[in-house]
Amino acid sequence: MSATHTAAPAGAKPPRTARGGRLSGAAALAALLTATVLVGLWHLTQGTSGVGVTDLLRHLAGAREESGGAPVGEILTGSRLPRLLAGVAVGFALGCAGALLQSVTHNTLASPDTLAVTAGAYFTLSAVAALGLTVSLWASGAVAFAGGLTAAVLVLLLAGRAAGTSGTRLVLAGSAMAMALDAATGTLLILFRENTTGLYAWGSGSLAQLNIDASTRAFPLVAVLLCAALALSRRLDVMRLGDDTATTLGVPIRTTRTAAVLCAVLLTSTAVTLAGPIAFVGLGAPVLARLIAGRVHALRRHLYQLPAAGLSGALLVLLADAVLRAVQGADGAASIPTGVPTALLGAVVIVVLALRLRDTGQVRQPPGARVAVRSRRAFLLVVGGTLALLAATVVVAVLAGSLWLRTGDLVLWARGTAPPLIGQALDDRVPRVLAAVLAGAALGLAGCVVQGTVRNPLAEPGVLGITAGAGLGATAVVTSELPGGRPLLITAAVVTGLATFALIALLARRGGLLPDRFVLIGIGCGYGISAVTTFLLLRADPWNTPRIFTWLSGTTYGRTFPDVVPVAVALALALPLLLAMRGRLDLLAVDEDTPRVVGVPVERTRFVALSIAAVLAALSVIAVGVVGFVGLVAPHLARSLVGARHGRVIPVAMLLGGVVVCVADALGRTVVAPSQVPAGLMIALVGGPYFLWVLRRSRA
Repeated sequence: MSATHTAAPAGAKPPRTARGGRLSGAAALAALLTATVLVGLWHLTQGTSGVGVTDLLRHLAGAREESGGAPVGEILTGSRLPRLLAGVAVGFALGCAGALLQSVTHNTLASPDTLAVTAGAYFTLSAVAALGLTVSLWASGAVAFAGGLTAAVLVLLLAGRAAGTSGTRLVLAGSAMAMALDAATGTLLILFRENTTGLYAWGSGSLAQLNIDASTRAFPLVAVLLCAALALSRRLDVMRLGDDTATTLGVPIRTTRTAAVLCAVLLTSTAVTLAGPIAFVGLGAPVLARLIAGRVHALRRHLYQLPAAGLSGALLVLLADAVLRAVQGADGAASIPTGVPTALLGAVVIVVLALRLRDTGQVRQPPGARVAVRSRRAFLLVVGGTLALLAATVVVAVLAGSLWLRTGDLVLWARGTAPPLIGQALDDRVPRVLAAVLAGAALGLAGCVVQGTVRNPLAEPGVLGITAGAGLGATAVVTSELPGGRPLLITAAVVTGLATFALIALLARRGGLLPDRFVLIGIGCGYGISAVTTFLLLRADPWNTPRIFTWLSGTTYGRTFPDVVPVAVALALALPLLLAMRGRLDLLAVDEDTPRVVGVPVERTRFVALSIAAVLAALSVIAVGVVGFVGLVAPHLARSLVGARHGRVIPVAMLLGGVVVCVADALGRTVVAPSQVPAGLMIALVGGPYFLWVLRRSRA
């Protein structure tokens, strides 16, 4: 056989050689390294001691200068250099971890945060602290690794084989797992305040270090894990062609994916052990690396992509920390974790990626939702039984607490003849129970509307960020100590909740109001708003932090009858409106075309329905704080009992929502009495696993 040579056309560029690709990839890495070094030098000039660039230059030149009575060298090695090295190690580890997870899942939304790796690591470390156990740095890393790996495996299993193609499913599974783990962590922080002091701020990601030892010990481990990941680079390059093609070419898919996930979880656990859960660096860094790869094609190979993502992560962390300290001042930024600005960055990245993603189709209704009672008599029996269950729950909730009462005490209290101790207990409990029931009904109704209008059984006001927006407004009022009292608090919560909904709807409207895109944008906005809420909370009076954190976790503590009036009025107005729209809501739940064929204005109907849901969710925050999963659980249970028609689902979902929140509040007041667990945490502990079960059952 003879080779046939074809002459290149005149003026054509010669093909890029492998050496040229290596040089361009190395040049890109060198540029990223240079940028990281420059930002690191700027980072060294930021601090509370007043040591500036001139002082550092003199110290490097050999002069023995002092600042504020302390030698410059001690300030550099005792405070600033440990913070710098921690930022580099954490950012590099999270960037590499995010790139690995995105490669093995074929999903640009995968990261240590969206796969709940960070939340799992943080929970296990908080559990160790709550139990009062003292462990070494490496033991802490092992504990964090175990928690992160367990969470990641569960999320990947629950998301299913479609995780690589469905961004919504993967993010929903990770978000649900993270919410449940965060709720468990919050419970530990509240119940074991003495042992977990300072963990709330650390839980948002802090680069503050006691000494340089932890950072220097982390670097060798990160280097070893990077080498292990680079050893998989050829296999990961081939897997980009698809699992079937990679298998045909001899790549062991399962072994490679397992090894990559283990490396990613080890990198993440190292970062969490060193600086706490710094959010979304593992999402933003690979995105930045891919943007650079659009110009430098060599970075598309994992041999260059992984270190590029790591350097991008280090650059993002140092830049976020330096900008925060430059804007807030060193003293003002001391109480603000580095994870707050990186969480804002991650929120922006999720929204941008959601806008670029195509709709992946609706998640199937879970099998249980198809089991429906058809006859009117059966529907009335279900409503009657649910009413009886709610009444029994209310009575038990009023009687339960650190002081258990009897039904006769209720009669005495109603007549005004109860003893002072019993009267005081009932004066406290009755408004709380009423707030729980009405807020639960509002959340159940809002969740029913949201799921139907966006045609996604996994959507609910908490997932869409509406309750987070309302919580931000209320937190802003409380932390700013503005005059105006309860009316201002209600107004701020409603306005910010509606503003959040308006922002999500405006962003999702581009290219059509697609259900999956709406959910992803809501999740991204929710993360960003939560970061701003954390910022306000940490800047407030430290003595108020536990109180505000408890309120944000969802609680009825201290509620009075005036607190439930806005929710009651909103329910009285919203219920007849939504029942009048029940036919249109039924059509919206089918598909996009059917309502248009019969003349229903799809976008206007969807906007009105979601606006009502946003108002209900915002007002529920006033009554019980930020509570999630009620808008998911109640509509699902209602549909399993009475079918999918909104005329029947709406009343049953409201009643079941009241039951869920009332039970959670009663359990929170009695399980660990005299201490109390916020109702929102109790619901999340149950609602998170239920959410994951629904996701598992609805998998295509």
